[in-house]
Amino acid sequence: MNVLLVYPEFPLSYWGGQYALRLVGKRAASPPLGLITVAAMLPPQWNLRLVDMNVEPLRDEQIRWADLVMLSAMLIQRPGLVEVAARCRRLGRRTVAGGPYPSSCPDQLAHIDHLVLGEAESSLPPFLADLSRGWSHCQRVYVAAQRPDVTLSPVPRYDLLRSDAYASMAMQFSRGCPFNCEFCDIIELYGRRPRTKTPAQMVDELDALHATGFRGLLFLVDDNFVGNRKKARDLLPGIAAWQREHGTPFDLYTEASVDLAREARLMELMVAAGFSMVFVGIETPSRESLEEAQKYQNLRMDLIEAVKRIIASGLEVAGGFIVGFDRDDETIFDQQIAFVEAALIRAAMVGILNVPPNTQLERRLRREGRMLGLSDGDAVGIELTNFRTKMDPELLRRGYARILSSLYQPGRYFERCLQLLDALGPRRASQFRRRLDRTVLRALLASLYVQGIRSGYRRDYWRFMARIALSRPSRLGDAFSYAVNGHHFFTFTEKHILPRLMRSTAARPGPSSMSVTSGFGEVPRATRPVLRVVDDPAGQ
Repeated sequence: MNVLLVYPEFPLSYWGGQYALRLVGKRAASPPLGLITVAAMLPPQWNLRLVDMNVEPLRDEQIRWADLVMLSAMLIQRPGLVEVAARCRRLGRRTVAGGPYPSSCPDQLAHIDHLVLGEAESSLPPFLADLSRGWSHCQRVYVAAQRPDVTLSPVPRYDLLRSDAYASMAMQFSRGCPFNCEFCDIIELYGRRPRTKTPAQMVDELDALHATGFRGLLFLVDDNFVGNRKKARDLLPGIAAWQREHGTPFDLYTEASVDLAREARLMELMVAAGFSMVFVGIETPSRESLEEAQKYQNLRMDLIEAVKRIIASGLEVAGGFIVGFDRDDETIFDQQIAFVEAALIRAAMVGILNVPPNTQLERRLRREGRMLGLSDGDAVGIELTNFRTKMDPELLRRGYARILSSLYQPGRYFERCLQLLDALGPRRASQFRRRLDRTVLRALLASLYVQGIRSGYRRDYWRFMARIALSRPSRLGDAFSYAVNGHHFFTFTEKHILPRLMRSTAARPGPSSMSVTSGFGEVPRATRPVLRVVDDPAGQ
């Protein structure tokens, strides 16, 4: 059996990092962990090939080679999944699909021959058993009968990847989250009781990844790494020991709930194991909106103080934020900007609320008659939402664009970076200083040329670098990393956010059509300086 595993392309997005990837010579942010885990469950005698369309194009001859094409996708990859399935059908090849999008929206996938829904450890074996008896025995839909014991999950097939094409690698320790946020689809897909792998499993996966030759960023994709704090504490000493034995080849980051701030020992263990950053779902500084979203864990502490406590431990905090809750009013935009800057959050993922399928929020809004359609899975839905918001949609779009153009105005971004580096507690040497390999050298040279010479924000760039070199020379590696990441935010803001803001503002009569309030200040639109991020027409 020849099996082709295909991962559809991600569209350009604020959080895909595509403009930064070009600087570091990488093609994708992270690999398809679900597909390479499924690959490890397939019969060993099968011939497997993997095509990640974020890394390379899918060719017709690759489809013709396959007896079966297996696809996985998230909601944002829906157009790519549909296109690949159509190509397979034209070429007469069977398809089977699974993963988050198919599991949430199976009724939309009539063009797929077989659906394996839910967690593959439970739903894939029945499909394989039927397939071993011939295609005529295969059902169209297989649904996981229960949430599986992840201690039985195999080591992913990292050997199928072109590891040098990725900016980071991926691994998973736990599934599920104990909280009950109304907008969250994670608890619908994976449940509220976190299930964890064993420390021995994680060491085996580290060994397998290390054997590929990859070194650098490693994302533990858990939706809440500290959902089971005891299991996390049990894991971390073994990871720290493995890192020491292998020369600390991986720089780890993950996602966690904000109550991590209460766990000083756990944060200490994370830093010792090589973690440098956590993504935290803060969502909003509005207590009313947090109550609406049932995000009660964020109401139990002062959020700015919690973030600063995590930062002081040595872990940078990237934050998730949402505008467009029913209880948001026109003050929420300034509140969000002020919060991000006060909390020293360099990378703030701010999105307009869109409603994921099969969530408590979707069920509520359907009862209220306010649903408009399926979310596109992109948190930067500035043009529309998939439900009727209580806030005026135009006010929401303009306020949202103002948040992004303020937070990612280069001077303000670099100032947050400086303050963040001061606030971070003692940390191990940055990856740039410890791992001066070809990839890092390329990133340094590209940053100096594209950002320091060609960009429209080069003065802010050199001012930032000079201040780091003079007062914090040990953090130059971090500074280059922050600058490279900032390039994506700046470029995306210029090319995709500010033009929409200008169109939106120009369409409205009255004083608002005469000026734009953004990170550049409020000035007449006719004289407002245009942010020229890069003069290179290739859009480097």
